[in-house]
Amino acid sequence: MSRPSSPAIRTLIGPGRYVQGAGALGRLGEHLRPLGSAPLVVADDVVWGFAGHEVEASLRAAGLPARREGFGGVPSAREVDRLVGVVRQAGADVLVALGGGSTIDAVKAAGFLAGTRWATVPTVASTDAPTSALAVIYTDAGEFEEYRFFPRNPDLVLVDTQLIVSAPAHFLAAGVGDALATWLEARATVASGSATMAGGLPTQAAAALARLSWDVLWDNALPALDAVRDHLVTPAVEKVVEANTLLSGVGFESGGLAAAHAVHNGLTAVPQTHGLAHGQKVNIGSITQLVLEGAPTSEIRDFVEFTTRVGLPTTLTEVGLRPSDTEELARVAAAATVPAETIHSMPFAVSAADVAAALASIEGFSRRVRAEAGLPEPVPFTGRH
Repeated sequence: MSRPSSPAIRTLIGPGRYVQGAGALGRLGEHLRPLGSAPLVVADDVVWGFAGHEVEASLRAAGLPARREGFGGVPSAREVDRLVGVVRQAGADVLVALGGGSTIDAVKAAGFLAGTRWATVPTVASTDAPTSALAVIYTDAGEFEEYRFFPRNPDLVLVDTQLIVSAPAHFLAAGVGDALATWLEARATVASGSATMAGGLPTQAAAALARLSWDVLWDNALPALDAVRDHLVTPAVEKVVEANTLLSGVGFESGGLAAAHAVHNGLTAVPQTHGLAHGQKVNIGSITQLVLEGAPTSEIRDFVEFTTRVGLPTTLTEVGLRPSDTEELARVAAAATVPAETIHSMPFAVSAADVAAALASIEGFSRRVRAEAGLPEPVPFTGRH
């Protein structure tokens, strides 16, 4: 699962070019042209329905063919292999992911196997997948299977913030959940001296970007979400999109992952959580990590209150579980603590029993914090957003 590393080497990696702003999609062809002459865009039918026309126009204006392939919905080994076959048959030399994190991970994995360059064009700011040199591969049923690592990051990451604000606000909220974990996990990795996903020790630059992502989100997430609900691009939106995508992307990859994402991976092992966004499950992982750390009560309370206001789950109820689900929590904890998991980057040993206890404990604490803050009671998750 982990990239080979040297304990004496510090490493920072990132995308070849990052482009962000309202209307950026219209310049896709301009930025793809230096990368190749035969692009293939991968997008599902929904995404292609609202973005395909502009993509085609931009590619044709740059003298590039406008070819598109559909996406199957889950970045599984089967879907990746299917896309590799399509790429080779089409003779594509640049693979472009247009969509969310699942499409992006599948394209990165397929581009590597097919020997092409690859670019990512996220249509939501819901994960930090667009910038990284790794993909999360799931089973066809949606359970975490493995991380796949690649020798380079995307050649291009292009983010049109006008597209981002056209999507429902819960996508941006999920990205906030994913990005907030970046600093919590980076500081744990720095403290333990563990290797990162980039293949070395954390750099000061990556840790600083992780902390910057955290600070930007605490200052801007709530006004940005208000703006997105009105489909407006504001300075707060631009800051949050950059924090969710670039700052968190470089910050997690070269700063380190720890318990929060391991708990996310564990949560995918129980069917009750299927249908939740990546960042929603990560937020439960972040709270679990804070509990495992024995963080000050005030810090955990502030995190629960803030992320509840963002619209993220802060109780087991909201991810389809209960503290009394001992069998399911044990399964989550076991998956989160397998030998190769990132939870072992914590600066202390963590057992499956520790994780199960921490998970069970957050329900009562979070409910009390929410009640004291006058926030709504948790709504049970039933498999649909």
